[in-house]
Amino acid sequence: MITTILIAWLLMVSIQLIYILFVYSRTAFYRQTVLTNPDETNLDASTAPTEWPVVDSPGITVVVCARNELDNLTELLPLLNAQVYPDFEILVMDDRSTDGTTTYLENDITDLNRVRFIRIDKEHEHVTPKKYALTIALKKATFSTVLLTDADCRPATANWLVNMVAPLNNTKKAIVLGFSPYEKQPGWLNLLIQSETLFTAVQYFSLALAGRPYMGVGRNLAYRTDLFFANKGFYTHKNVVGGDDDLFLNEVATGRNTAICLHPDAFAWSKPKETWSDWRLQKRRHLNVGKYYKPGHKFRLGLLIGSHVLTWAFALITILIVLHHEHYHVLFTAQEWLLLRIATGAFAFRLLTFWGIVGRISYRLAHTVHWAIIPCMDLTLSVYYGIAGLKNFFTRRRKRIYWR
Repeated sequence: MITTILIAWLLMVSIQLIYILFVYSRTAFYRQTVLTNPDETNLDASTAPTEWPVVDSPGITVVVCARNELDNLTELLPLLNAQVYPDFEILVMDDRSTDGTTTYLENDITDLNRVRFIRIDKEHEHVTPKKYALTIALKKATFSTVLLTDADCRPATANWLVNMVAPLNNTKKAIVLGFSPYEKQPGWLNLLIQSETLFTAVQYFSLALAGRPYMGVGRNLAYRTDLFFANKGFYTHKNVVGGDDDLFLNEVATGRNTAICLHPDAFAWSKPKETWSDWRLQKRRHLNVGKYYKPGHKFRLGLLIGSHVLTWAFALITILIVLHHEHYHVLFTAQEWLLLRIATGAFAFRLLTFWGIVGRISYRLAHTVHWAIIPCMDLTLSVYYGIAGLKNFFTRRRKRIYWR
């Protein structure tokens, strides 16, 4: 029994090391192209100069879907209008708002020359509201490339747009995955949100760089509209609440057509949930969407998350076994002792490599989680994913979940 547990522990740790050393490291050491305006072609010393050939800057439509987001829109739209880019528009989809959003868009944005809006007056049974709003936005977009964000997001700088669409200068690329960090606030909930946000970004950026993109976040995502319409948009999951970003990308993203943007100027900062109930509802929606992923993506993610959870679970079981042996003065056999030393050493190496590589990624992604608490984050996420997985497995969806 002890031998079986130690072998299983060693196997889980080995799987984790494969992900950390050969997948996560791609994001940790990715060389990012730096552009401060569309006409610059000079790249910094750490850049691969042939990665994104610079051609004429394409026109961009920035899409914001909003429902009852008046306060956020009054802050966001001036920031978007001030982006440094030669040819772009901002298209606001006003989805049945009742808080004065329509009046604001009709009367108070005359000085925002890039902004236009479309009002949606009713909900349609054949498709969820946000997917309907996005579909109409892409049909009405002036330009053939769209950059998506949410009303409660804020671009890090006036160079957000130019850096996010820079990878599309490579004509083979049709999708750009961006990063959307949450504002830091005191409290355990925010720390968990920051940790989960970082680790999710580690996964989708790293797997994209490994040629297996599976998702992005709609708060900071760019793609070409012809890709959307060539694949019938959201048709296969039009009635699934959520998934306008990750389910769509799960279908159309490939290693050839997908790029990432890690430049700090291109981050889209977002406001985190402030109550546990709101956060649980958000996570519930995300978990509900995940079951529609392609089998290959579900397998890779299941292996990644499962090995993470079991690595720590087997570590705890091993500690209990050692304490039991010490208490009752039971000796390990030579084979058990050898396996214990090998597995413990592998676990320690895995802990250090996770700390170093994920810590470096966190440093690149707006210091999302302080490097000193990465090991604590490592353990916390294993507990979180374990509980979330069990709850999702045993709980059936009982009521509809709305996008806003």
